[in-house]
Amino acid sequence: MTDGAPSLEDTVAAARACTLCAAHLPMGPRPVLRAQATARLLIVGQAPGTKVHATGVPWNDPSGDRLRDWMGVDRATFYDETRIAIVPMGLCYPGRLPRGGDAPPRPECAPLWHPPLRSGLPQVALTLLVGQYAQAYYLGAARAATMTETVRGFAGFLERAGHLPLPHPSWRNTAWLRRNPWFESTLLPVLRARVAALLDR
Repeated sequence: MTDGAPSLEDTVAAARACTLCAAHLPMGPRPVLRAQATARLLIVGQAPGTKVHATGVPWNDPSGDRLRDWMGVDRATFYDETRIAIVPMGLCYPGRLPRGGDAPPRPECAPLWHPPLRSGLPQVALTLLVGQYAQAYYLGAARAATMTETVRGFAGFLERAGHLPLPHPSWRNTAWLRRNPWFESTLLPVLRARVAALLDR
């Protein structure tokens, strides 16, 4: 880049080579992200699961299938990194909690990598904040007391900063979706319309 800052390509390459948290990762480091400067949409999720760690393909699991359905896109569109960037809060699989479930993203990761990666994505007009960790980082004190209320207030975040908070599309959240029918009737049409407009579908 002309100002001497690393290019996005260089930053992505450095992120993929990162071993900062290696001592804390039970399956070792394998950063998973996708980003090109032309992307119009950014997806910020939690961290890779075991299947994503094994394949190196983000959202390559049932949660990804549900997220693509929410967005109204097929796999080819979803994985077109010239249009959609995917940068989770933690780039590597963080392991399991003692009582089950995936551990939180490593706390060192987002502060190190999100600022330079985000600055290399100047055309992003919509950022999907999938789950509480992405919402905490990007919304800060503006988020509501609960994830449900944060997602319910999506219109304000969308208008102010182009951020759209979403619950995690894990099948463990199926009961949440049943309890909150407004998500499907009110939020999803807005999400699909914004995605379609950005991607010129």
